[in-house]
Amino acid sequence: MPSELAAERGEPSYVWRSGQERRLSMITRWANLKDALILEDGCGQGTYAREFRRRFTPHVEALDIEVERVAIARQDTPHALVGAAEHLPYPGDTFDLVFSNEVIEHVRDDRAAAAEMVRVAKPGGKIMLFCPNRWWFFETHGHYWRGVYHFGNTPLINYLPDPLRNRLAPHVRAYTGRQLRSLFEGQPVRVVEHTRVFPGFDNVVHRSPVLGNLLRRVLYALESTPLRVFGLSHFLVLEKSAPDAKASG
Repeated sequence: MPSELAAERGEPSYVWRSGQERRLSMITRWANLKDALILEDGCGQGTYAREFRRRFTPHVEALDIEVERVAIARQDTPHALVGAAEHLPYPGDTFDLVFSNEVIEHVRDDRAAAAEMVRVAKPGGKIMLFCPNRWWFFETHGHYWRGVYHFGNTPLINYLPDPLRNRLAPHVRAYTGRQLRSLFEGQPVRVVEHTRVFPGFDNVVHRSPVLGNLLRRVLYALESTPLRVFGLSHFLVLEKSAPDAKASG
């Protein structure tokens, strides 16, 4: 059953399974996490923050807007704070990695949230985020119909023109590649990697291992083809630029 926050905030990662493990492996491909200072921006219950601390570094901060979720995150990540992504309570040029997993689509001002991620990253540090792809076949955050919220996957909503799409899913964004990268325009960052990933179908694998593993093999293979444009989520990796030596001189 969905939580009371499902419509407004989405559902955080409650357990660690192959889908989360795969995303973590993608993160480690693009950043050295050994003893790094990491911020999980929009931590939910702190699932990724816990794994960062357990495997790589004790220097992990976490932040979420929901008090109840932060209380759970603090059980494993003591430095978990309540706060908004648009106003991060950290000094600039602080973190080796700022990580955000399926969060920016829910914030009030996504462009301000993007600017804050860049601000608190160190020069040379990485900003990594996963967020919904507009061309995935389902809206995974449910929809509204006649004022009533319906939880679950809804097909083809994101293929509708914006006025119709936003009436059915006013509570969440889904991005094209251009829309996502545009959030960081004018910021001192460069794009290191931008791809799309398909889902891991952990629930399907649990119920029907043969079918679930077949889906995984087929869809993961598509990530190496132009058909990745239809993936579930964007994976964007940015690197913050070092200050211009001439300008600072």
